[in-house]
Amino acid sequence: MKLIPYLLRHIKLNNAECEAINNAFATETFAKGTILAQPENHHQNVYFIEKGLLRAFYNLDGKDITHYFFDENNFLVSFESIFFNRPHPYGKQVLEETCLRVIPYSKLDALCDFIPAFKDYQLQVSLQTVSMLSDKILALQFQTAEQRYKNLLDKSPGILLRAPLGHIASYLGITQQTLSVIRAGK
Repeated sequence: MKLIPYLLRHIKLNNAECEAINNAFATETFAKGTILAQPENHHQNVYFIEKGLLRAFYNLDGKDITHYFFDENNFLVSFESIFFNRPHPYGKQVLEETCLRVIPYSKLDALCDFIPAFKDYQLQVSLQTVSMLSDKILALQFQTAEQRYKNLLDKSPGILLRAPLGHIASYLGITQQTLSVIRAGK
C-alpha cells in the first residue's frame, strides 16, 4: 500500500499535511539481494515498505542470522543509531524487489513538529515495534521450535513463500534441517 493511504487508515491528516509527508519521503526501488545497511551501522534513515520484503540480520561467529522480517505496510528504524548514537546491530537486506519510502530521521522529526497527529502515530509505531520484539524474545525463551513455526504460519503465512528457508530457520532459532522436519510433520 502507498504511504499516504496507509497513514490515512490510522490518523487524520488534511490535504496540506498529506502533501508535506508525501514530499518529505523519497521513493526508492531496490533489487532482490540489495544490502541497505550492514550490521553495526550508523544508519539514520526511516523506511516505509510500500511493496516488497526485507529482513533485519546480524552476524554471529561467521553465521548470518535473521532477526526479523518486514513486509508491506511496515516502518523500519535503526533505534540504536538514532536515539543512542551507537551502532545499530542489525543490517537490512532486500529479499525481493522492493519499493520503499525513505526519509532521514532528522527530517521526519522536524515534520512531526508541524503535524501533531503524525508525531502521535510515530510513537504508536515505536511502541508496536517494542511489543513485537518483546513477543519474539518470549517466543525464543518459552516456546518450542514447532510452536514458533506455527506462530509464523498464523501471523505471517506469506513469509514462507517469499523468504528463503535458511533465513526462516535462523529467524526461528533452528537449523534448516530441523525446519524441514517440522514442515514435513505439518
